[in-house]
Amino acid sequence: MSSRVVLLAAVSLAALSGAAHAETVSPQSGQSGQASRLTDIVVIADPLGRSADDVISNVAVIRGDELVQRRQATLGETLTGIPGVNSDTYGAGSSRPVIRGQTSPRVKVLSDGASVIDASEVSPDHAVSGEPLLLDAIEILRGPSALVYGGGAIGGAVNLIDRKVPTSIPENAGDGVAEVRLGSADDEESGVVGLTVGAGAFALRLEAADRRTNDYRVPFYTPPVHDHDDHHDDEDHDDDHDEDHEEDEGFDRLAGSFNQTRTATIGASWIGDRGYLGAAYTEQHSRYGLPGHSHEYEDCHPHGSSLHCGSHDDHDHDHGDDDHDHGEEAPPVVDLVSRRVDVRGELRDPFAGVERIRLRGGFNDYAHDEIEGGEVGTTFTNEGHDVRIEIQHAPIAGFRGVIGAQTSDSDFAAVGEESFIPPSNTRSNALFLLEEISLGDWRLEGALRQEWQETSGVGRPDTEHTPFSVSLGASWAFAPGYSASLTVARSQRAPHVQELYARGVHLATNTYELGTATLDEETATTLEIGIRRTDGPLTFSATAYRYGYDGYIFAQTLDQYEDFRLIRYTQEDATFTGVEGDLGYAFMPGLSVTAFGDYVEAELDDGEALPRIPAARLGLRADAFRGPWSGNLEYIRVFEQDRTADFESETPGYDMINATAAYDFDIGSFRNQVFVRGTNLLDEVALNHASFISTLAPTRGRNVVVGLRTRF
Repeated sequence: MSSRVVLLAAVSLAALSGAAHAETVSPQSGQSGQASRLTDIVVIADPLGRSADDVISNVAVIRGDELVQRRQATLGETLTGIPGVNSDTYGAGSSRPVIRGQTSPRVKVLSDGASVIDASEVSPDHAVSGEPLLLDAIEILRGPSALVYGGGAIGGAVNLIDRKVPTSIPENAGDGVAEVRLGSADDEESGVVGLTVGAGAFALRLEAADRRTNDYRVPFYTPPVHDHDDHHDDEDHDDDHDEDHEEDEGFDRLAGSFNQTRTATIGASWIGDRGYLGAAYTEQHSRYGLPGHSHEYEDCHPHGSSLHCGSHDDHDHDHGDDDHDHGEEAPPVVDLVSRRVDVRGELRDPFAGVERIRLRGGFNDYAHDEIEGGEVGTTFTNEGHDVRIEIQHAPIAGFRGVIGAQTSDSDFAAVGEESFIPPSNTRSNALFLLEEISLGDWRLEGALRQEWQETSGVGRPDTEHTPFSVSLGASWAFAPGYSASLTVARSQRAPHVQELYARGVHLATNTYELGTATLDEETATTLEIGIRRTDGPLTFSATAYRYGYDGYIFAQTLDQYEDFRLIRYTQEDATFTGVEGDLGYAFMPGLSVTAFGDYVEAELDDGEALPRIPAARLGLRADAFRGPWSGNLEYIRVFEQDRTADFESETPGYDMINATAAYDFDIGSFRNQVFVRGTNLLDEVALNHASFISTLAPTRGRNVVVGLRTRF
């Protein structure tokens, strides 16, 4: 309780002074780690191409040196620490973004506006198929600003900005970037190179990245032994089980937390005076481990609403048998390949009444094998496309706006031991409209989106859903440098194929999943209030929000055997309430301090807490730069999470200290930076409550990364 009071007081203090809905972190070289807000930072995910300061609802843009220094092997880890953003880590190979306590399938990951089309929405051990080393920026849209990307973004959207499709002819016929990184905790060896060349109206882009890490180090850790007496009546079995665990030893490296990823891209564009049209092909090969992935319950199956685990109940599973010594078994391995084609284009002033036509399309052939004991256990595939076109009209009676259409198709299959989802197809079409108008100190915005989704699965009934979403927003610049905003939205999401059709063992989450084909659309009524100040030495940002869900789709636990649960996807009303913000002061040019924090609470309307809701956080960061030197020092207190759902463990709080130092220098036409970044410098045991394996897999211990980056 005390952690909530401290955090709410801190963020409320920021709110009393003002708040920002748009934050840009360290966009300039030589100012690493210094938070700044620039009105000329264009939000690519915004259909109107507005600056971050002009988008009414909450947007954060991470780019420049801050992105270079903080990025990790996975998208979720890269974004963790931004107010309101966490990750559901699964070792070092996979982590998805968690925005305001919500993740896939309520958080949409986009590649410059088009869906990434992989298997990450299905399970937390499935990686998002994007390479942070190749990104120029990451945009995070929270609340109603994500509405135009559909129900999959009901909790937010993350847009990955890259340079794979050139949009301009480089000066001096070419430009490029190269970087190498070495890390201590996981023996990281990473490198990336990108080159753009151009002649006449054509430009070519080549990119390659290679990342290799071993199992990462952690402070010595012994996982807790769960008392299963309430879930099994056989006293002898419990005694044997407890005695075996007493012999378990802790570890200082997390087995199965290695990651080896190679990515290559070739892209080309035709570029004219009024726009461009281009395409890129990207191929990614990744091999990573799955820590905490247990196979001792793979023979469990349901009997009505009860769970039956035959070999356990018959006592023919001997925990002390060498053949079943899970402490000695090598964790399963994911072998992933993604082949993707991106098509992007833009045409400005094509004819009277239209200012811009914008095209985004992604076509992906994704597959990964889960290898157990040297043999393929399950193969997951997803072949699909996502195409989006936006038409921006000329101002009409003061209104600026975009009308657009989107179509997507996904063929998903899981074949093998964990084929808990049948081969299925999801087709979706949508129309959307976004309009804004400025009236003196006021700016008003409205958006509509209508979707039509059809889902079919082998041996399952076909389903159709027509989610409709609408939002209204207003921003009032009540004083120079100050503004307040209010947005309301009614957003709907069609059920995901997993929620409709799942039936089978899902070992990554230690569950037997039962889908419900009769699920209806999920509806969220959202209220978001923000207040901010962007000018002067004192700047601040604060946002308060409430998501009221009608028919929230969640996994209800029907029965449990030891750590294994029988779940069924069902619907009940739920509420997410939270605050996030920061308060900064620049003491002089090149020296500033920022306090920041976030808190979210989520529960069903009957008062039951929802699972894996991130713990509250409160932090303080000092940023400094002088000449070619820059750096920051950051302290974050992550509080304990004691508000838990049934069958969920509490996680203790911990302190995190991170620091960065960088030096910029030029050699001829090469602009260079050498940097060193240390994370978890106190080497604390850090359990991520948002993770499905929170008590089995601590996050990295003390880690120091040294990097050299050059632009030419």
